[in-house]
Amino acid sequence: MTVTIKDIAKLANVSHTTVSRALNNSPFIKEKTKQKILSIAKQLNYSPNVHARGLVSQKSFTIGLFFTSLTEGTSSSFFVDALKGVNSVMTEHYNLFVRGIDDFHDYTTIHKQRYDGILLMSQSEHDEAFIHHVKKQGIPIIVLNRRVESHEVMNILADDSQGAYQAAHHLIQEGHEQIAIIEGKEGFKSTQERKAGFLQALIDHQIPMKKEYMMKGDYHMKSGYESMESLLALDEPPTALFCSNDDMAIGAMNALFAKGKTCPGDISIIGFDDIAFSSYTTPALTTVKKPIEKMCALGAEAILSVINGEEQEEDHMEKVYVHTELMIRDSVKKVP
Repeated sequence: MTVTIKDIAKLANVSHTTVSRALNNSPFIKEKTKQKILSIAKQLNYSPNVHARGLVSQKSFTIGLFFTSLTEGTSSSFFVDALKGVNSVMTEHYNLFVRGIDDFHDYTTIHKQRYDGILLMSQSEHDEAFIHHVKKQGIPIIVLNRRVESHEVMNILADDSQGAYQAAHHLIQEGHEQIAIIEGKEGFKSTQERKAGFLQALIDHQIPMKKEYMMKGDYHMKSGYESMESLLALDEPPTALFCSNDDMAIGAMNALFAKGKTCPGDISIIGFDDIAFSSYTTPALTTVKKPIEKMCALGAEAILSVINGEEQEEDHMEKVYVHTELMIRDSVKKVP
């Protein structure tokens, strides 16, 4: 049988309003009464009814975690790291609702009565319509992963362009000049920024970029595998490869091995993101660490602070940058 506030009130010989205040740590009741009520609640294994609390507080106790898409361009490792980051902060008082924006025909079901706050793991500028709708509904929103120009939205992101520059610079420092790239999903901001950073490093070091070395990927392992097959079929394959994420780098490694070749013996490979598997590949993958889990944890902390009134939304919201870091392992060799 479910224990209710009225059951506790009867045993404590107080009103159900007093019980509710005690359970919500209200300063308007005596400490002795509060402790008595909390003790009875614990003995009865009382669990609060979130929906009933919501009716009183006008809260839904639901946080939305939205992605541009859950099926297109969102690798399983990216998704897991994002979820882990949010979940590490989220309290048991809140439910987490996870969806892709592209699952919605319209946004009519996204309103303040349903969500106390929203975290958007944004991968495309097409998300602007969603952001506008959420702001119009008066729902606090924090955008992760992609820079937004609006000063009314808090933004937490990493510098993908700088990270890709670091990766290409490392390959050049190791003596490589025949360097290929597997790009991410077309239209995604991270794809554009990583490609831009990679090319800028080549320009700064006066390394020519061959058109046949520029491969289209989609952030999934299969595209990394197929791109490597295409590169190996060239008359002059590259000596090094930058993959726009680790999943594609792992796919590329597997294609290399399937052709009887080795990494880094035949082709050096460097990835981006530093997913959990990266240090366990053979060889261990050199990659750029993009702390997705940390970004999402910071986002969850911030949205909870806004919801609970610890931080008030301002007209000018800050942009928080989380640094990338080059993780040098064993998949890149020095060439003469």
